[in-house]
Amino acid sequence: MALVDTLIILIVSLLVGGFGIYVGARVATDRPSGYSHAIVTALIGSIVWGIISFFVGWIPLLGALLALVAWIGVINWRYPGGWGTAIVIGLVAWFAAAIVLYLLALLDIVASGALGIPGI
Repeated sequence: MALVDTLIILIVSLLVGGFGIYVGARVATDRPSGYSHAIVTALIGSIVWGIISFFVGWIPLLGALLALVAWIGVINWRYPGGWGTAIVIGLVAWFAAAIVLYLLALLDIVASGALGIPGI
């Protein structure tokens, strides 16, 4: 049963993280891509975040900052508009995912946390 639980958490987290990035892209770009594009971005972003955190996450403040810059770099790579737009997409994504997870946690559906969105 633990494998099924893990897969459900992975899927829900990825969907919420993708939703956050999708909303961020809709707000920040004039040519937003689809939801599936946002889910792939969330997946790549979480993998990059994990790799960077594995290697430099132990360094106080700098490790988390480097992982965040790498995550924003993935958004910059996947969406048009440059670093400023990627930062806005990331901020909106974080806020949107936080709201969705808060609502889901209030309903006792999931614990708060999303794959593809740092710090949630």
